[in-house]
Amino acid sequence: MQEYKDLWSGILTEVELDVSRANFLTLFKRTRLVSLEGDVLTIAAPSTMIIDLLQRRFYDIIKKSADKHTKKNTKLIFVPKTIVDIVVEGKEKHGPLFDDGERTKVAVGHLPRVRADFTFENMAVSATNQLAFVSASTVAKKPGTAYNPLFIYGPVGVGKTHLMQAIANEVYNSNPENKILYTTSEEFTNEVVEAIRTNNTSNMKKKFRNLGLLIIDDIQFIAGKERVQEELFHTFNTLVDSGAQIVLSSDRPPTEMKQVEKRLISRFSGGLTVDIASPDFELRTAILLIKAKKHGVSLSIESAKLIAQKAQDARGLEGYLLKIMTSAQSGDGEITEELIASVLSLGKEEKLNSFHPDELIKNVCYFYKVKPTQLRSAKRDAFLVRPRQVAMFLLKKELGLTFVEIGNLLGGRDHTTIMHGVEKVDNMLKKSLISEDILGIPKLIVGNNVDY
Repeated sequence: MQEYKDLWSGILTEVELDVSRANFLTLFKRTRLVSLEGDVLTIAAPSTMIIDLLQRRFYDIIKKSADKHTKKNTKLIFVPKTIVDIVVEGKEKHGPLFDDGERTKVAVGHLPRVRADFTFENMAVSATNQLAFVSASTVAKKPGTAYNPLFIYGPVGVGKTHLMQAIANEVYNSNPENKILYTTSEEFTNEVVEAIRTNNTSNMKKKFRNLGLLIIDDIQFIAGKERVQEELFHTFNTLVDSGAQIVLSSDRPPTEMKQVEKRLISRFSGGLTVDIASPDFELRTAILLIKAKKHGVSLSIESAKLIAQKAQDARGLEGYLLKIMTSAQSGDGEITEELIASVLSLGKEEKLNSFHPDELIKNVCYFYKVKPTQLRSAKRDAFLVRPRQVAMFLLKKELGLTFVEIGNLLGGRDHTTIMHGVEKVDNMLKKSLISEDILGIPKLIVGNNVDY
């Protein structure tokens, strides 16, 4: 739209005065404003690398100019141009997800466990998964040479499987002759057990040791299985020596895996280890827009924001979206904010809430001078215990999230851990053992632009 072009041109005119000419030409020249809905600006950039730099180094500069031109307290969402083509403009995309031709059908047949729609083009990116996305893209372009192994860890529902299967799709589409295997640690374990039971390990070794790309999901479940670990160790060495690529995922980093041999931990840590945090509010909104487009549903950013406020991971988002779509189909087919509020049982107060879980967490971290990444990590350092439990308490008290939702939001913690944290802070408040100032944190959120 010309209106967006004019607005973005005005914003960039001021930005240009605050950055070097080299940075402006390299990072800003090929960006564009996709939409302005409410106080949210969606900005497209040519690549995820440029997005990363814009978010980390120039977010405040862009926001200052955007606030001035829109007269609003804006929030910025950066998306790759490929995602904009899919979500916002609805252009036809030629690739494994959007091409219904022969190539897609061959890919699905060759990789029966890999979803054809799990591609890099169809993944929303923000600060919470930026490094993992770039690392996976690099591995897919140069398997066996860039990072080997690539070890991705994070809680449930953050996109680990999507990234790994995107690697498989990319590698296959670049070279269909490449031998690719995607499996889970449970399936790998079953293969080893069956080979031992039938006294026929040669076929199993042939299957796993003659690959160009081996991807194993949820590798943490090999813990305590000595024979499985031994077989994986030898398979690992054989594949790396032959130049094959290995990609692994887990719910924790290699150094925190218990009952796993040290020699395997050493192998897991020998390449690149990257984490994916629970998706922030902006990323959840972008994910919803992509999923809605995939289902052929028209969803406004404001509606997506309302759903994103309720769910804390990608799987929950899709579940809510399908539920809302079903309800809409029973009526006039239109998805409205009123319909969403009704389906998700949002009260008026909750619907109009001026802040989101991520904002609350950021302000708790600001209050206690820690970082959100530290709060979500598996570390149990003493200085993190109090802010983590306070965050649990406020997420429950102020936003009414379930223990499971809070657990997912704080790094995939068990619901019993959340229950204990909430109870601990509640008891401390009753006994005046903790300052009631923390209860004012939610009131400070509006207008407090804390950025980590």
